[in-house]
Amino acid sequence: MATVTTGRGTSVAVGSINTSARGLRAVVFALLIPALLGAGLNLSCCSSSQSAEPKSIGNPFSGLSSSSQRKQVLASLPMNRLTPQARKRITSIAKSPTIYRRLPTQAIDCDRDMFLFLTRNSETLVGLWDLMGITQVQTRRTGKYQLEAQDGAGTTCTVDLIYGDSNLHIFVADGMYDGKMTAKPIKGSGVFVLRSGYAKSASGSTTVTGTLDVFVQFHGIGTDLIVRTLSGVIGRSADSNFTETARFIGQVSQASAKNPPAMVDVAGRLPQVDDVTKKQFAEVIAGVAARTTLPSRAAEPNVNVQPPRTAVRTLTRRTK
Repeated sequence: MATVTTGRGTSVAVGSINTSARGLRAVVFALLIPALLGAGLNLSCCSSSQSAEPKSIGNPFSGLSSSSQRKQVLASLPMNRLTPQARKRITSIAKSPTIYRRLPTQAIDCDRDMFLFLTRNSETLVGLWDLMGITQVQTRRTGKYQLEAQDGAGTTCTVDLIYGDSNLHIFVADGMYDGKMTAKPIKGSGVFVLRSGYAKSASGSTTVTGTLDVFVQFHGIGTDLIVRTLSGVIGRSADSNFTETARFIGQVSQASAKNPPAMVDVAGRLPQVDDVTKKQFAEVIAGVAARTTLPSRAAEPNVNVQPPRTAVRTLTRRTK
């Protein structure tokens, strides 16, 4: 467990995440949007989108073989609602991927609006990790639905949100690694289909269930063969990071419910996040707090809920 220290000196527990990566275990992660696009990267990036009313969903493709599941996922996409260019990008990657993998389904205790905000504005998540000193990734929003990111070690990535509603997000990514670990650049593209469902418990809390299908295509025969050979290693790395990212999102939501003043303060100090998005994040935090019924806050609206000191450690930003 790690914490963010606010400008007021308050520590807010928001979890921890493994950010190590080596060689072809590169993983592009945006909240719940991983991609396998090259080498030497753990990266979070995604975009924003419109919202819709949530509904609970299950896994419609359970029990299918990998090949059948892949075809069913592709067939289920709302292609008629996409532009011809978007359909072409998706099918050119997803019909013949180097790797197809369904990452482990995650169920987290998380406010619906917080989940959607972080999924669509993951520079906010990267900003939190930057503030905590656990990432070197730099992001830059280049459009309403597009984000660029780089890790400073040779990997760059562009991620576009092609389609989004409350239950389905489709991302397409293009990435390249051109660092000292390879003799020539490694290029790849990916399609990432995130399905999410929402269920209310008897206590009023929301459980968000997320399923992510990953289609990755590496360019170049040599790279393609190597990646296929190492697909098990790459897949396990993606599974682990997807799980940790989902857990982190849940912890951000829970911290917002327990200590909204401190989290609003953190929102105002996030690096790599523009002022408009910071304000939106603060509004989402306030909404989470308003929808959460906690006995401690009911008795004392302005109380700061802090984690036990023995369970957390304060991380400072790296100076190198």
